[in-house]
Amino acid sequence: MDGENDHVHLLIEYPPKLAVSSLVNSLKGVSSRLLRKHLPALAKNYWKGTLWSPSYFAASCGGAPISIVKQYIQQQASPN
Repeated sequence: MDGENDHVHLLIEYPPKLAVSSLVNSLKGVSSRLLRKHLPALAKNYWKGTLWSPSYFAASCGGAPISIVKQYIQQQASPN
């Protein structure tokens, strides 16, 4: 996991039969509820009353071993 001020990056391994849209909706819903509960001051940053925008981007790692993908991510420069 990493991110910037206006978005997050997640590396997730999930069952191939699970739709990406269902996974994203679940992650957004659960994280929004937890953040609202534990960080109520975050509400001032909501966009039109919501924490997350309705959009997302997903990409495949093309079957690369997870260890290689993790190594690549760890070598990236983080802006924060």
